[in-house]
Amino acid sequence: MMLPEKLILDHLKANLTVPVFMEHQETDPEVFVIIERVGGSRTEHIQRASFALQSYGKTMLQAALLNDEVKRAMDLLIESPAVSAVELDSDYNYTDTQTKHYRYQAVYDLVLF
Repeated sequence: MMLPEKLILDHLKANLTVPVFMEHQETDPEVFVIIERVGGSRTEHIQRASFALQSYGKTMLQAALLNDEVKRAMDLLIESPAVSAVELDSDYNYTDTQTKHYRYQAVYDLVLF
């Protein structure tokens, strides 16, 4: 079974036109996506994992458009043989008030084999 974080990281890197990271960089680019695992469980051989995908942009509109691109890419994840369900739990404006960076966040629930 592939690590869910690696599965999503590889998938988004292959399907998005912006950098995708698991953590902030020393110097973040202006437009990028951060993947954060926010929960999960395992019963028998079925693994569930929840992820927050944060889309950063120079403007609110750019962050919203990137969020939409992320959601379209995540819809394609169901084609992976390791994935049996991909569900959008929520998505919303999640502007980072500390750093003053515009971002949107989409939260996904996955079921994996």
